[in-house]
Amino acid sequence: MRKNKTLFVVIFFCIIKLALHLIANSNSGFQGDELLHIETGNHLDLGYMEFPPVIGLLAFIQNLFHSQSLFVHHIFAHIASLLILIIVALTVVELGGKTKAVFSVLLCIIIAPCFGRAQQLFQPVVFSQLFWVLAFYQLVRFINTLDHKYLLYLTITLAFGFLTKYDILFFIVGLFSLLLFKRTRNVIFIKATWKYLVLFIIIVSPNVWWQFQHQFPVFQMFSRLYQTQLDTLTIGGVLKDLIITLNPLTALFWLGGFIFMFNSKDKETYRSLAISILISIFFLALSKSKAYYFYPAMITLLVFGSIWFEQKILTKRKWMFYPTTILMLASGVVLIPFGLAILPLNPFIKFAHLKKKEGCYQINQQEFYVKPIWENTLTSLKQVYDSLPEGEKQHCLIWGKHYSQAGIVNLFCQQYHLPKAFSYHGSYYLWAPRGKIPETIIAYTNDGATIDFFQTYFDTVIPVKKIYNPYADIDKEAWQTIYICKKPRQTFTELSAIFKTRVFE
Repeated sequence: MRKNKTLFVVIFFCIIKLALHLIANSNSGFQGDELLHIETGNHLDLGYMEFPPVIGLLAFIQNLFHSQSLFVHHIFAHIASLLILIIVALTVVELGGKTKAVFSVLLCIIIAPCFGRAQQLFQPVVFSQLFWVLAFYQLVRFINTLDHKYLLYLTITLAFGFLTKYDILFFIVGLFSLLLFKRTRNVIFIKATWKYLVLFIIIVSPNVWWQFQHQFPVFQMFSRLYQTQLDTLTIGGVLKDLIITLNPLTALFWLGGFIFMFNSKDKETYRSLAISILISIFFLALSKSKAYYFYPAMITLLVFGSIWFEQKILTKRKWMFYPTTILMLASGVVLIPFGLAILPLNPFIKFAHLKKKEGCYQINQQEFYVKPIWENTLTSLKQVYDSLPEGEKQHCLIWGKHYSQAGIVNLFCQQYHLPKAFSYHGSYYLWAPRGKIPETIIAYTNDGATIDFFQTYFDTVIPVKKIYNPYADIDKEAWQTIYICKKPRQTFTELSAIFKTRVFE
């Protein structure tokens, strides 16, 4: 009977979560990073400049539908988000939690705006979270049973997690905690554990080899991130972001879970898991990671928090379940719209009481407002392209300064009858044309790069159209400018050499 109740709870939350994501699909557009990930499906490889190859394989499958539908390009993200709920529920049960613990942890995930957004977009983030929680589940099963087959499952999960997003390394570092406890240390050293290490290396080696062949561009990316973003992060700032984006009310659970892990009577199981999570979080903080890097680790804390709530709070005060649930649901109604576009754009602006500052609403979630902006951009590019003489149109290409600007053109070029776009930003650098540059190029960028940027590479650069974005969160995104560039000063091959060390600018 209890299993049936737990199963019902899991199905109920899966239906609610899928419904929220489908509603968000109808109210949103393609976020800029998604456009890069979609394009990787047209260039299957063993790696990319910013991330490992799994996202490219998933994009390749989605691209088989030849669709510009947001739903189609979110299919795998939606599947992953549901699998996360199922695996989290299985982990809670494996650790001794019952129906109310499963209900509590899944509710925490649903009402946290950070999980709504991270698990909505077609990005490596949601798949990284999936492999992280799956690896944690296998770790729990190994510690509970000391059965080596779970070490095998854990190894395979971590290897594919590595091929999805490199932050799985923080989870792997935490596994060294198993050597601190005699019970797990003895099992690891008695068996031929080295075989699992070899298996991991074999699975990830193609991507490592790709990175080696391309001079490890991922390090160039992280270097750029530290120069422009990560270096300014503080522990206090990241903690504040975590509390807000996780929903402040869930702090009751993840803080309770953190304490419970170290004070539980079941120390044989919980203590080793607790140290593992703590080591991962410590190294995440040491590397000045953004808040979203901590989200998978926070899910594991919520798992323990739900068990703590069920075993320590509800055992003595069963009535607490109902007011706590009502408060959390109420907070979710308020905060979920800030992570998922469950409201159309204008109602969201009213709901969030947003006022224009310096002419813009400054909405942080690009996907909330980008649909009309991309439509305006593509229409404007079409007008500029149609204004060219027929002889110039024949060989003309579009240069998008940012990979998202090239990505939106390539996704919708057939629908708008536009030529293909190229870029030297991010992984688009790998796919840039070679040989001679056409006499006429249409280029466009946001205000982060002025006309001087293109004048370096062409004798004639004429700004012909400006596109205003009243929702941009930063000034440089408020305007896009379209240029007609003529008489190139170099070839595509020479441009590739120029941008070799500027891929992430």
